[in-house]
Amino acid sequence: MIRFLVLPRYGSQSTPVITAAAFIALAVVYLLRFNGHITPFTSASFSFRTSRVSGLNLDAINSTAQYFVDYPLGPPYKKVFGELGERTKVLRSWIEALEEKNGGGNGDGLRVVGAERQFLDETVERVASSLFPYLQSPPRDIHSQSPLADLRRSFSTAGAHARHPTQQQQQQRVGGDGDTTMGYTHRNAGIVIPTGRGTLRFACHLVASLKHVHRTKLPIQIVYAGDEDLSQENRDTIAEAAAGGDDGHVEFLDILTVFNDTTLRLAEGGWAIKPFAALGSRFEEVILLDADVVFLQPPEQLLQQRAYRERGALLFHDRLLWKDEFPDRHAWYHEMLKHPSEELQKSLVWTEKYAEEGDSGVVVLDKGRLDVLMGLLHTCWQNSYDVRTSWTYRITYGDKETWWIGLETTGAAYAFSRHYGGMVGWRTPLAGGGGSAQTGQTQVCSFVIAHVDETDDLLWYNGGLLKNKMDDPAEFSVPTHWMIDQQWVKGARKKDMSCMVGTNARVLSTHETGVLEQSVEAAKDVDYRLELV
Repeated sequence: MIRFLVLPRYGSQSTPVITAAAFIALAVVYLLRFNGHITPFTSASFSFRTSRVSGLNLDAINSTAQYFVDYPLGPPYKKVFGELGERTKVLRSWIEALEEKNGGGNGDGLRVVGAERQFLDETVERVASSLFPYLQSPPRDIHSQSPLADLRRSFSTAGAHARHPTQQQQQQRVGGDGDTTMGYTHRNAGIVIPTGRGTLRFACHLVASLKHVHRTKLPIQIVYAGDEDLSQENRDTIAEAAAGGDDGHVEFLDILTVFNDTTLRLAEGGWAIKPFAALGSRFEEVILLDADVVFLQPPEQLLQQRAYRERGALLFHDRLLWKDEFPDRHAWYHEMLKHPSEELQKSLVWTEKYAEEGDSGVVVLDKGRLDVLMGLLHTCWQNSYDVRTSWTYRITYGDKETWWIGLETTGAAYAFSRHYGGMVGWRTPLAGGGGSAQTGQTQVCSFVIAHVDETDDLLWYNGGLLKNKMDDPAEFSVPTHWMIDQQWVKGARKKDMSCMVGTNARVLSTHETGVLEQSVEAAKDVDYRLELV
């Protein structure tokens, strides 16, 4: 008789994943029982038969955990992205069991208590450290036996009485009755900006705009990878750029004090620091920004987007370019993801083989939602040194695609903005003398990519306030027009503008123009005061 890890009357949300894990584990035990590969956890406190209290088949959990530890995922990494996602789903189901309340009178009402809870807590940590080696030996406590729980406590506002917040507490954050859009309150939200000396000037422009133009009330954390990445003098410069006004304070976080850098090498990793900045930040709700982001609305608007409030993870699309030009990339996507989510099936990169899906200049995550957190762990793994150098950054461009891949492979809820990347810039004549009078078409050109909110109003763009940050370090220019959902024409060189050609060029509103003009003045002010150019 097969005993499931969870009896049918318990944990209905977790049952499908844990049941599947049970079949895997039992098959592994059957295949390996004569070879001695399974070393069971032993305890005199309880039997490994299915618990009458929690409904968990602890023997199957133990066998599955030992299999994961005994057979870690290694190179060639291109073949294990999906497998890591499946293992992470199993890990998540065990954490859900720890967090679940049974509504009864046992202790504090938790479903798993006593020796069973200790066993499952230890199993979760053992497997998490095996799947995600960067969790091991954290610098703040190199002897920690619970690095995942410690990490969660560092940003959790749930006030859990145990290692992890319960499902009931998580539901209370989003309304308690499943309504994630009404009465939503944000807990411990903040802005995270990873930067180094190479992007120092743009980071100064950004914090000056956030503090003095948008007057954000959200705390800002600047994340860097050691003093060689961002020196004390550099940090003082950013602090001075933010100073003044109602709240000129910014925080600084050396990510090397949070994660053991042995498997990461973040100081030399460029984009790789970004997901670790999100994971290691003290904020539960994270607005992660590239240093060259420009806002046309206050960043708080990101937290109010319905897609974010419903899913807990909001991503933005890149431009639609280079259709059918990366066959190896698309073959790998389809090999890795056998059962694409509804969100992925809406993707034109997935269905029509355009080149790039994500613009990771802005990423919004609620780490208080367990599925999102587990997806972020996968994204961080993709950006660890061995994985990124041998595969991730070879098959895709930097961290761009690792965000949705991490969420997708682990079964997390997430949402993309409804539109692919648009254009904000300047209206220019069409090549060959054509134009609106003859064809109804026009074009808007610049060096940046624009994004809109859920009501199709301009929200942010990347590339900074300079007209072309790759060319003239002194030329600022405020865009006049913008477009979405039209045809992209990519510039041949970095010094060449890209354009969007179509029939619906829109003029920036007086308010939008005013916001950008104020941001340019703030940037010029910090350039002058801090001698950045």
